[in-house]
Amino acid sequence: MSEPIPNRESPIPNSQSPITVLALAVATVGGIGYAPVAPGTFGSIAGLAVWWLLPAWAVVHAIAIAILFVVGSWAGNVAETHFQKIDPGQVIIDEVMGMLITLFLNPVGWAGALLAFFLFRLFDVIKPYPSNRFEALPGGIGVMADDGMAAVYANLALRACLWTSAHFFRPL
Repeated sequence: MSEPIPNRESPIPNSQSPITVLALAVATVGGIGYAPVAPGTFGSIAGLAVWWLLPAWAVVHAIAIAILFVVGSWAGNVAETHFQKIDPGQVIIDEVMGMLITLFLNPVGWAGALLAFFLFRLFDVIKPYPSNRFEALPGGIGVMADDGMAAVYANLALRACLWTSAHFFRPL
C-alpha cells in the first residue's frame, strides 16, 4: 500500500508543472483524496455520484471504466512519483472506477447502490486473492488494477444479493 517507492528518475520536471497539477487533480478527484480521514470512502462516494450522473447505457459505463483505468494509471504514475509512495492514500480515482465496475450491469436503485458501496469498500479493504497481487504491478497500473479486481468481486457479490433477494423475498 503506501510504502516508499524505489528512487527513480521523475519524468515530471517539478511538482508545480501544469502536467503534475493536472495529474494530481485527476488522481485525487479534484482534491477529495486529501480528506484527512477515509479518503478511499470519499472516493467511493464520488464514484456513486459519477454512476448517478452517467446515462444508464451499458456502453457509456464501459467506456467510462476504460477511460478511468487509462487516465487513472497515468495519474497514478505521476502521483506515486510526487508523493514518493506506492499507491498513495490520496489517490482515489481507483475508487471511482471501482464503484463503476461494482455497479456495472447491475440493475439497482439507490438501496442497491448503497449495498454496492458497502460491498466495494469491504472487498477493497480485504483485497482477496488475486486483488492483493495486483497491487504489486508497477506504477499506476497497480494502483488501478487492485481496486478493479476488488470491484469485480463486489460486482459478483452484488449480483448474488440481487438474485437472492429476487428469488427468496418475493412479495406475497
